[in-house]
Amino acid sequence: MQEITDYRDGVAARTSNVNANKHLSTIKKVFVKGMELKAVIEDLTAEIPFLNEKDHVRNQFIMPGTLDALIKATGETRAKFYLPAIIFLGAEHGAAKQEILSLTWKKINFDFRDTGLITLFRTKNSRERTEFLMPRTREALLAWKNHLEWMRHRKKVKDVKTDHVFCRLDGTAIKNFNKAWWHVLNIVGLKNFHFHDLRHTFCSNLLLSGGTIKDAKDMIGHADISMTDRYSHITSSHQHSVQKQLAEHYAPHSQQT
Repeated sequence: MQEITDYRDGVAARTSNVNANKHLSTIKKVFVKGMELKAVIEDLTAEIPFLNEKDHVRNQFIMPGTLDALIKATGETRAKFYLPAIIFLGAEHGAAKQEILSLTWKKINFDFRDTGLITLFRTKNSRERTEFLMPRTREALLAWKNHLEWMRHRKKVKDVKTDHVFCRLDGTAIKNFNKAWWHVLNIVGLKNFHFHDLRHTFCSNLLLSGGTIKDAKDMIGHADISMTDRYSHITSSHQHSVQKQLAEHYAPHSQQT
């Protein structure tokens, strides 16, 4: 038991409590299965607690101007044809990396009501959500689709393996875009900003533009509103309107003193 605890603490020291808990969760599942199969006689992880993750929750987000800078920077990279669509999916739809890499063209309807629809599925919580396509996301996806089709025609690629949106010319889905992502961050000079932070960017800017916590929960696909409560400290436009009214209420009295 002490070896497992030491391992948990070691992972936490090297990375984070969140990552350490993921490792511990896997070990706990192994012991549970071992008990079911009678391969072990005692669950050594039963009394090992998970670490507190409260201080390790990331809430970092960027404002629209910085997002524009990221998109502009993609033009200086070899990923300039597909990366804008990926970034917009993260920032304008709160899509996680897994949702993006598993996305297929049949899940996108570009013509619905002149705006389009997109269906995203997150395996982490088995939740599916369908949303109207944001204008810039739609434009970027269409640009990537047209480029992909043009390159396949130019290279005479006929045997396309899959329907994945983000793939190689033969349809082989790409497994990650980390190198391209970090290259863009270096160009912009943005430090310690993970791709997953674009989900925080989506929620935060949704609230700042007047949306509610429930709007953020439903649109990002959280299973429980407690997961979205981390954004409750962000001032919405409604709150700003209330503050403005309060300021106007105080103003005549402050002029009298």
